[in-house]
Amino acid sequence: MRKSLPWLVALFASTFILAPLVTEPFTGYRPEHLPVFMDQPPIQPAGYAFAIWGVIYSWLVASAVFGLVKRRHDGAWDIVRGPLALSLALGTLWLSIANATAIWATVVILIMAGVTILALLRSPTKDYWWLKVPLGLYAGWLTAASVVSLSITLAGFGVMSYDVASISGLLLAMTAAILVQLMPPSGPAYGLAVSWALFGIVVQNGTDNIIMSVLAGAGIAALGLINLTRRGST
Repeated sequence: MRKSLPWLVALFASTFILAPLVTEPFTGYRPEHLPVFMDQPPIQPAGYAFAIWGVIYSWLVASAVFGLVKRRHDGAWDIVRGPLALSLALGTLWLSIANATAIWATVVILIMAGVTILALLRSPTKDYWWLKVPLGLYAGWLTAASVVSLSITLAGFGVMSYDVASISGLLLAMTAAILVQLMPPSGPAYGLAVSWALFGIVVQNGTDNIIMSVLAGAGIAALGLINLTRRGST
């Protein structure tokens, strides 16, 4: 099984990046998926922020190819490959799931975020740009995206209002991100990706929802401070 892991990561990285080409575009959960629907809820970042997927896709594929060619028998890479392969495999299916059901899409993306963070925290410091940085960007964006999905789904099924769900979700995402960022193996790319999502929330809300904008801004400042403090102590 261990010998197949580099091939599985390369395979699922390829299917992950190709999935949007063969799957119906996902532009958010639909009214038929959510009994209580709201277009552009406060927790959802501005549309431009999703362009980060282009960087993540490209870097993950480059990392998978490098790992297959240069680090196929590297034990330090192997402990990352299991959870990463699982995340990429689930990610390949996620668009199809999200176009069908908000609940299962939320469950799947939460699992993706969890196993990708595990992979990131297992990643070695060597091959920093080839492994830790793409993993950090991927894990950071999934941290934000999974909480966005959870918040929208909870509000969409009437568990709480969209405002309460958005504020609660934002606090949850910030707490999770700060806890992960405080762990040295996470690396600065993780915080950068979460901050990108938080800035998208600031742009989305502006002065119309000052609470969300201020909280998101505080999250960006906190993550930046952690990285600056860590860099100053090394």
